[in-house]
Amino acid sequence: MTLATLAEVLQPALRDGYAVGGLVCLGWEDMRAYAYAAEAEGCAVILQAGPGCRAHTPLPVLGKMFRHLAAEVSVPVVAHLDHGYTFDECKEALDSGFTSLMFDGSRKPLQQNIDETAAIAEMAHKAGISCEGEIGFVGYANGEQSAGTDPEEAAIFVQATGVDAMAISVGNVHLQENAGDGLDVDRIRAIEAVTEVPLVIHGGSGVPLAQRRELARGSHICKFNIGTELRMAFGSALRAAVASDTERFDRVSILKDTHDPVMQAARTVLSGLR
Repeated sequence: MTLATLAEVLQPALRDGYAVGGLVCLGWEDMRAYAYAAEAEGCAVILQAGPGCRAHTPLPVLGKMFRHLAAEVSVPVVAHLDHGYTFDECKEALDSGFTSLMFDGSRKPLQQNIDETAAIAEMAHKAGISCEGEIGFVGYANGEQSAGTDPEEAAIFVQATGVDAMAISVGNVHLQENAGDGLDVDRIRAIEAVTEVPLVIHGGSGVPLAQRRELARGSHICKFNIGTELRMAFGSALRAAVASDTERFDRVSILKDTHDPVMQAARTVLSGLR
């Protein structure tokens, strides 16, 4: 079993100058490809169950799937709840065998975000697992607008909550299909100047590859969440599999053809963070 907590994989990354991929899962086929990609690259991986994944598959089932994959490979695997919005949801993930809880209170007033995140961090730490919080709202491409992280508020947040990692809003957005203009490095440096916790970038698919690598090696950003570009790789592979034989109807046979392309896409992501 190579199951690990978020702190166990991010602290070495912070110390040694690299980042770990938080790969957003939607089902068995992609999470299996991600675990085997990490094995092939010889690096840790964070398997993430976000709201879309949880709408499709219950948390207790996802916990078993993540833990099964952790037992299949020799590299550290974190079973991570992504964007938990309530205490009860985070508690269910903990009870389901997750080793890391991300509570997202970023839409809430600062003190409410602090209070609720602190309660979940306390629950997680008592159980021997990790907690990620978010300060500064990360928006969505063609949707809700971001509210950038204030460095002074970030310092207060870290101190008051005791989180193991902090997601920040520094020009990143969710669901961006193409690389954007890059992150606000000045804001990142200002946050680093007043905090010591590993930092997390949500919406990592929109960050240019060169900047991902640069920040992984030369900043406190230790975790890049990557979802959209891997979903695009899966979608392309699925379309190709269907088109290759229009008479084929067995979904197991069709989905099997997605494994290698998605695994390769995940290897590219993971290798680009080291």
